[in-house]
Amino acid sequence: MTPSPISAQEASQFVAPAAPDRAAGVRPRPKGQAFSTSRLLLAGVLLAAAAAPVAAADAAAGRAKAQACSVCHGPLGLSTAPDAPHLAGQPDLYLAAQLRAYRGGQRQHAVMSVMAKPLSDADIDNLAAWFASIKVEAQAPN
Repeated sequence: MTPSPISAQEASQFVAPAAPDRAAGVRPRPKGQAFSTSRLLLAGVLLAAAAAPVAAADAAAGRAKAQACSVCHGPLGLSTAPDAPHLAGQPDLYLAAQLRAYRGGQRQHAVMSVMAKPLSDADIDNLAAWFASIKVEAQAPN
């Protein structure tokens, strides 16, 4: 089972308060449960994204902007490339945080870093709103 991305609420309740204590050695980690730098970075990005809600975004504008995304992520956010994730149905805060991380250089990928660099905050919010608005259904095998 693939773990779902942590939400901003989870990050603020669990990861962020524990990080300084653990970094200072005051709060030891349970054996085998180390926080990776990327996990702490993700928590920080999610906390920053939580401060700027995506609620005012325009999904229709995001749909128009998403044409460039369709090459790898598919026209409806269902990936056509084996190494590209599905975007359809992902939480808007998560998608916006990831795009901002690519744009700002906190997250690196040969293609995504280039694609996200010219995006404005409004573009990112609109793209996140579009992909989050796509309904995805899952069906368990018989």
